Amino acid sequence: MTHDVEMPSYVLDRIRAKRGKYEVFDNFEATKTALLVIDMQNFYVEEVDTAIAIVPNINRIADAVRQAGGTVYWVVMTVADSLESSSLWPLYHDYFFTPEKGKKHKDGLTAGTEKHKIYPKLDVRSEDETVHKTRFSPFIQGSSDLHSRLQSLGIENLIITGTATNMCSESAARDAMMLDYKVVMVSDGNAARFDEDHLVGLTSFYQSFGDVRSADESIAMLTK
Repeated sequence: MTHDVEMPSYVLDRIRAKRGKYEVFDNFEATKTALLVIDMQNFYVEEVDTAIAIVPNINRIADAVRQAGGTVYWVVMTVADSLESSSLWPLYHDYFFTPEKGKKHKDGLTAGTEKHKIYPKLDVRSEDETVHKTRFSPFIQGSSDLHSRLQSLGIENLIITGTATNMCSESAARDAMMLDYKVVMVSDGNAARFDEDHLVGLTSFYQSFGDVRSADESIAMLTK
């Protein structure tokens, strides 16, 4: 099942006092909106129940975005071009893992491997876009070309889903806001291994970077 958490009352009180309301954005014009699906790859999803549980919600949002005239981007972590090649993020693999775990992470997220592929129950369509990133966030310099691709389509609004809530999803959402995108993180469209990590990611983002809404609420925001 998806995470069973509630936004803490102190966070809601702080947001209400700061903004005067709980949500910054009432509606998203669909043709200027993109759904970002972050790191929903076999490596991250297939053994994590909370990540598997959000698949139906991601598929529903993706379908709604397409039908309304928006664009769906499948953002995948790619840390090596082949099993024989060096890591595209050597600092991370050299310092933040044991040698065994570093090799597992690099090999699992190498382009073309089975673990690197998008989880098969996700509804990827031919009209969707795929973006390869080499860092937690696709928006930092050198990680991917996502920002330029969004700008070329006149995208202003982003709906963020994926895993892990407090890692790559939150990193992408924060950086997007600081590039002047209007951003919503989907509470039941993101997942982490633990409820506590999921809630940390949502609460820190919600207080200063954008809105947190459910899948149903995110779909209802779309206007033609």
